[in-house]
Amino acid sequence: MAEEKDNVILSIRGMCKSFGRNRVLDHINMDVKRGSIMGLMGENGAGKSTMMKCLFGTYQKDEGRIILDGKEINFSGPKEALENGIAMVHQELNQCLERSVVDNLFLGRYPKTSLGVIDETRMKKEASDLFRQLNMTVNLTQPMKYMSVSQRQMVEIAKAISYHSKIIVLDEPTSSLTVPEVEKLFKMMRALKEQGISIIYISHKMDEVFEICDEVSVLRDGSLVMTKPVSETNMNELIAAMVGRSLDNRFPPVDNKPGKTILKVQHLSTKFAPYLKDVTFDVRQGEIFGLYGLVGAGRSELLETIFGMRTRASGRVYYDDKLSNFNSSKDAMDHGFAMITEERKANGLFLKGDLTFNTTIANMNHYKSGVALSSPKMIKATSNEISVMHTKTMGPDDMIANLSGGNQQKVIFGKWMERDPKVFLMDEPTRGIDVGAKYEIYELIIKMAKQGKTIIVVSSEMPEILGITNRIGVMSNGHLAGIVNTKETDQEELLRLSAKYL
Repeated sequence: MAEEKDNVILSIRGMCKSFGRNRVLDHINMDVKRGSIMGLMGENGAGKSTMMKCLFGTYQKDEGRIILDGKEINFSGPKEALENGIAMVHQELNQCLERSVVDNLFLGRYPKTSLGVIDETRMKKEASDLFRQLNMTVNLTQPMKYMSVSQRQMVEIAKAISYHSKIIVLDEPTSSLTVPEVEKLFKMMRALKEQGISIIYISHKMDEVFEICDEVSVLRDGSLVMTKPVSETNMNELIAAMVGRSLDNRFPPVDNKPGKTILKVQHLSTKFAPYLKDVTFDVRQGEIFGLYGLVGAGRSELLETIFGMRTRASGRVYYDDKLSNFNSSKDAMDHGFAMITEERKANGLFLKGDLTFNTTIANMNHYKSGVALSSPKMIKATSNEISVMHTKTMGPDDMIANLSGGNQQKVIFGKWMERDPKVFLMDEPTRGIDVGAKYEIYELIIKMAKQGKTIIVVSSEMPEILGITNRIGVMSNGHLAGIVNTKETDQEELLRLSAKYL
């Protein structure tokens, strides 16, 4: 028994946290073993982020004890947690994009020479040694803004390791990584585990949890409902624990019937990097057209060019035989196009606004009474979208920043649904969303297609792109490498096409 106790690096006992009358954590008891990988799962709003914020001192718990390596702790903030060996890599990266990789690694802890000057030579040496140890190739002087989301994520993981952490929390770390990058991350995680470092791995991707984790804990509605060795559970039990019911299938039946060709993209190229090169394809009315490819292949750039956010060098877009070469996103919106962007916090939400503002902002003219905006109309529309999307919130006046990532994504969906778009462009629409909410999003996408809406969806998740589309276009280094019928293809063909122009 003593040996088992010594094997526990982190013990949480009776943790409670409430916001007003809303109890978010209800007497949580959880142990993390030394040198192990603990999967932490649960629906959006289940309490995962709140529990981690209490651990880090971002929030102060109402009740309970946290014991780290045999000593009770109660951190006043993330800086103290880092200095005591607990690091966290957030899904929404908080980095100084104008600064270099080295600057971001040492923010808040610059080493100094004996003269009190920042020791840049030492910083570069330590950074080089760290990335070499992790088998990562990085331009240390490059500003972070020129790196892809996946590269920035790997830098953040390296930063967490540089603190000589006992415990590293990874929050949805693979949401923007390619298959080879996920493999590299898992290799890194296994190496850390062998060094005795413990990892708490927050993810909605069950396949990954079964591949990399030793144990898995499930939160539901603020309570810890299950902790088991991964070898002793299965996907159906995990889903049932997360959503309180069994999901027989991961994807609803794709029973939409695409009609005539409605959207034509012809020889589309972009003027500025990252470049699109002579992309041509058609999409039918009521079709769900998937876009797959490695990160950096040009999927997001293609959607942004169609939506008028990027400058075309050549090519044309037609909708219903009418030229639709939009020069701005407003122009696209005025013609019935909608777009969900990949990074919701950067360009999908107004984080200082409430749900009503974020739901109605894209459709303000619809809520006027005379020349003035009607607050009752806006609140009614927001309440309707909360109900339709099953958004977990206190109400229309709740601040968007108070919602979990998945519930924020539901608000973005609701915002565009209020405009009743004809063409819906979706860039990673289920990123950071739990399995139950994903199923609801899939049902919504299929329902929209059956209503005759044309949908183009980008996804990095192979099962998802194969599970909800009619056809798939595969991007490779700015080129469209091929188009396949979803029912007639497989993962191997998609990967082969994604490497065609590398």
